[in-house]
Formats: sequence, C-alpha cells, structure tokens
Amino acid sequence: MLLAVEVGNTNIKFGLFEVEGAAGGTLVHSWRSVTDRRQTGDDLAAQVDSMLRVNAVPRAAVQRVAVASVVPPLYRALSEMSQRYFAARPEFLSAARQSVVPVKTRHAAELGADLIGGAIGAVVKHGAPAIVVQFGTATTFAAISGRGEYLGTAIAPGIEVSVDALIGRAAKLMDVPLVKPPAAIGTDTPTALQSGIILGFVGQVEHIVGRFAAEMGEKPIVIATGGLAELIVPHTNVFDRIDERLVLDGIYAWASKTRSRARVAPA
Repeated sequence: MLLAVEVGNTNIKFGLFEVEGAAGGTLVHSWRSVTDRRQTGDDLAAQVDSMLRVNAVPRAAVQRVAVASVVPPLYRALSEMSQRYFAARPEFLSAARQSVVPVKTRHAAELGADLIGGAIGAVVKHGAPAIVVQFGTATTFAAISGRGEYLGTAIAPGIEVSVDALIGRAAKLMDVPLVKPPAAIGTDTPTALQSGIILGFVGQVEHIVGRFAAEMGEKPIVIATGGLAELIVPHTNVFDRIDERLVLDGIYAWASKTRSRARVAPA
C-alpha cells in the first residue's frame, strides 16, 4: 500500500491506497487531522498507527509514503515518521521536480505542492483543459491547458480567514452560520453578513473562473475541491465537478509514475 499525505495549513489529509498503477489506485481508507506545526514524527506516527489499527491494516502493509506539504516545519516530522515507522524514505511532491504536469509559470519552485497535486489529479481523473478551485486556508485557482500544462494561479484569502478577520476587527459584528441568505439585501446583521460572505465568494469564483476561461481561450472543465467547497458550490452553476479527494489522487498518480524508493531499515 501507499500512504498519501496532504499537509495543509489547517488540516492534514491521509489516504491509504492499494497500488494498482499510474492510472489510479484504490483509495481504501482516508482520514484527516488538525495541522499542528509542533508535531513530532512520533506524534504523526501515533495518529496513523491508530487509524491503521481501527481499519485492521498492518503497519507493514505500507510500503511507500508520498507527501504534498505546504508546511515546511513539518517536513522533518514527516521524514521521521516515514523512516522510523514504515521503513520508507518519504517522497515529497514538488512542482519543479515532477513531469506529470509541465509547469509553465515563471518560477515553478514557488508553486505549492497542493496546487500541483490538484492539477495532476485533475488531468489524470477529469482531463484537460481544466480550472481547479481549492477552498482552504486560501482560495486558489489553477489553470491547466488542453495540453495538460500548468499555466498559472490566482490566490485569494480563504473563506474562514476572511470571516475571522472581519469579525475580529468589527466588534459589533457577530459570528453567524455560513449559509446562503434568503435575499442579497440583508435585513439584519446575520443576513447582511451571510449575503456579503456567501454571495461575495460566489461572485469572486464566477468572475475569476470566467476571466481564466477567456484568457485560456478554451472551454475548461471546472473542478472544486477542499474542505470549504460545500459552502460555495451549491450556490453557483460554474462548477462541473466537486472532488474532495482530488489532491490525494494527484499525489498517488504522481508517486505511481515515479520509481519506488528503496526501503530503509527501521530505527
């Protein structure tokens, strides 16, 4: 089996795949935890080991560990977990060092592993051209050409980040459920906030996706992913797919196309 790990600023997602080939493995188990930059390799291993036990999977079944991380402080912990507990050198996805989706931006090394992971997942699973919108700590937009090339990105503050900033700086505002209001014109503080937040992000998504498609000169498939996608996707017709496991599948697809690393002796 291959353990795919997507490390974001808010959550860590784990996916356990039965290896079948580059076209796609079987995701047999997945789970998530809260990102904590203070975690050690032992902490991460304890989390993974407990989930393996819950799902009756022996630790020895994990032969490879592939990671897409945007949290550099956890690189060492991830390496320690992989080598000490799974006798495998971790394979870190990097936009500049992969060839599944050629990167046409000015500085490929600046591109986050989550973005290239989502792009790989989109091309392998859904085809190209494509626009991938990831709803997380940031809301990101990725453009992939019909030739399967990564063209570029737009990055906006995420939904929760924006709401927290607004509530934190406006003492008279309150925390409200993030649901679509009955009308755009709010008649009280909760509906006014819901209108600005939900409809505001819907408008942002529709406008940026429209601009991307016009500049690409193609008819892309538009894919939503990320933990907060469900807040926006039901309120717009711009999306063709919603795929929560897009990045995990992208990590697997990339890892399956690379040569398996030699196992190491456990510490």
